[in-house]
Amino acid sequence: MAPLLSVRDLKTYFRTPDGVVHAVDGVSFDLAAGERLGIVGESGCGKSVTALSLMRLIPQPPGRIVGGEVTFDGMDLLALDEEEVRSVRGNKIAMIFQDPMTSLNPVLTIRRQLSEGLELHKGMSRSQARRHSIELLRMVGIPSPESRVDDYPHQFSGGMRQRVMIAMALSCDPQVLLADEPTTALDVTIQAQILDLVKRLCVERRTAVILITHDLGVLAGMTDRLAVMYAGRIVETAPTAELYENPKHPYTIALMKSVPRLDEERREKLFVIDGLPPDLIDPPKGCRFAPRCFAVIDKCWEEMPELMRVTEGHNAACWVDVSKGRS
Repeated sequence: MAPLLSVRDLKTYFRTPDGVVHAVDGVSFDLAAGERLGIVGESGCGKSVTALSLMRLIPQPPGRIVGGEVTFDGMDLLALDEEEVRSVRGNKIAMIFQDPMTSLNPVLTIRRQLSEGLELHKGMSRSQARRHSIELLRMVGIPSPESRVDDYPHQFSGGMRQRVMIAMALSCDPQVLLADEPTTALDVTIQAQILDLVKRLCVERRTAVILITHDLGVLAGMTDRLAVMYAGRIVETAPTAELYENPKHPYTIALMKSVPRLDEERREKLFVIDGLPPDLIDPPKGCRFAPRCFAVIDKCWEEMPELMRVTEGHNAACWVDVSKGRS
């Protein structure tokens, strides 16, 4: 069966005074209907830029999508004009942004911000949109939604603002939901509530999800499949359980080792990945993780590895089988 969303060789660059930053440089993946895909990696690896590229929200200038294809339900999103993209954005593909305080308009009521998409995409009248907005707030657990719908964002707590963002994203019943670190700056209790809410609503609505985060713990219980990004490229992809059990790329292994383990009795310093990510203005010729890799060989410096099949559904961009010697 054809995937709902197919991304092929996506490239998004940013022009700066120092040169062109290759922020996303050849990203490819598929997303099936109802699937939950996690994208994980260090800050600056290109996760958020990938999501913004799918939504055609890259600021131009300085950014520009310079190549690739993003096929959604038979349409190449990168080939659509702006009016056609607006009919998809927020309607068929929606996004939960990182910071609800800066994503919500402080001078508009919650009702106005919720009803805009309903009036535009669903053709609802103002009164119909208001009633539906109240139901959306009730759905995401906002108490007394009949009165809170006319409040402003500053009258909500951080967790409640994030619930409003989820309601906005799901208001038009999108087929794909992009969640870009939806629990940033929330305490762990609210974080768990928000993640449970996203998971429950998407299961009920059969919405496909792309969850972007640097938190491996969040992804473990939220996703069906993971894609690991490093320096603008995907270096490993596999079913979630398989990736945690049997990571194949040295970067993925290093990420796993850097997560604190509560079940270990040893009192050792937290593992740190040596070095820094490469300069994406002038990325290295070979593997971009080579300067930090514990298993580097001569070929790594000269040739960029593409994603290669490890097992069914598990691919890694590495010239070396490092799993046999992994402790």
